[in-house]
Amino acid sequence: MPRKQRPEGTRAPNGASSIYLGKDGKWHGRVTMGIRDDGKPDRRHVERKTEAEVIEAVRTLEKQRDSGKVKKAGRSWTVEKWLAHWLNNIALPSVRYKAGNAYRTAVNKHLIPNLGAHRVDKIEPEHFEKLYVKMLKSGLKAATAHQVHRTARTAFGEALRRGHIVRNPAELAKPPRVEEKEIEPFEANEIGRLLVTALARRNGVRFVLALALGTRQGETIGLKWSRLDREHQALRIAKQLQRQTWQHGCDNPHKCGAKYHKVRSCPEDCKRHHRRPCPPPCSLDCVSHARWCPQRHGGGLVEVDVKSSAGRRGIVLPNRLYELLTTHEDQQAKEREHAGSEWHGGEWMFTQPNGKPLDPRRDLDEWKALLEEAGVREARLHDARHTAATVLLVLGVPERAVMEFMGWSNSTMAKRYQHMTGGLRRDIADQLNEFLWKPERKAKGKRRKGRKKGD
Repeated sequence: MPRKQRPEGTRAPNGASSIYLGKDGKWHGRVTMGIRDDGKPDRRHVERKTEAEVIEAVRTLEKQRDSGKVKKAGRSWTVEKWLAHWLNNIALPSVRYKAGNAYRTAVNKHLIPNLGAHRVDKIEPEHFEKLYVKMLKSGLKAATAHQVHRTARTAFGEALRRGHIVRNPAELAKPPRVEEKEIEPFEANEIGRLLVTALARRNGVRFVLALALGTRQGETIGLKWSRLDREHQALRIAKQLQRQTWQHGCDNPHKCGAKYHKVRSCPEDCKRHHRRPCPPPCSLDCVSHARWCPQRHGGGLVEVDVKSSAGRRGIVLPNRLYELLTTHEDQQAKEREHAGSEWHGGEWMFTQPNGKPLDPRRDLDEWKALLEEAGVREARLHDARHTAATVLLVLGVPERAVMEFMGWSNSTMAKRYQHMTGGLRRDIADQLNEFLWKPERKAKGKRRKGRKKGD
């Protein structure tokens, strides 16, 4: 549809869009979208072969401007450039170590290698969905693809807020469905066997705390004697122990770790990695051997704050559990005396024989050995926390009190951590049986009493 001609002698108002036929034979349009960073008008230019096409392009820009969804002026970022900027300058400084590690893996291992060459304003939801399918076909779990999806959604959401894109394509993409694994908390007889077996092992009270109080692994191995309130027999949870990856401090990380690079795959009968899958050979630009760098920094066992403000909590101990802790303290004092000058101070409640804190991986190995010795089915250490939460459900503890006891910030966690055990299901069935069929038994008894002899 041709444009209406403006009356001769008049001019368009300031900031109005303009359309004209250029000397090059093409139609041009210019639209004021706002103000640039330097204070000058942000005047966008479009070029088309026909007048109708340039009118449509101008209207599209005007709709974006009027809706407030205006892409910043200048050349668009590539996905690789934006994700690298977002990760290093926006995400990592503002999140905890483990969350940052998850972001780093999703960006560097999956998003940039597969989608990095796209422009942020041109990538489509289908590109993300194809990536998720590719990940599943390669043998990765749906939960891994879901983590990549959440990372992309967050990163592109920030790009949207900053005006680099006018919509979030990752928000529109459909991630694969993640099947929620059903958690089976330990039954009362299993808990009993675990407690008895744990108390016969060194540092066994550490697992009693997990089963009774539901403390997380990092919280438990990060406990110190100074956080035990002996007057009120209470335990203060404020810190946790975490193993963090070492960072290179040298100028050439690849060369620094050259002699530690893995150059070939493990043999089929590999016994070195029998407890976990064999790692693949190192890439040509591998920089992941920072633990041997002479200038390494930031790694090893690190004491950090607990997960959230709700996680900082005090727990009054049952009398029996307090007695077990004091007995453990006496045993540790004997170990310290035996170790002499080899003992490393730190007031850790649970230690190695030389006083150093427990390593999370070794702690997990101890848990697996405990399960096997107690004759209890295989389960995650974190399932002990689910068990503790479920026991509070069985005891009928009010939800608000459960939240404080477990260190939860919202009631949604109660639904996630409290489960129906076989014993609870049996109790419900017995109660239903008593409630629904007891009247029937009473009615039968009355009929029998009402019968006369000889009937």
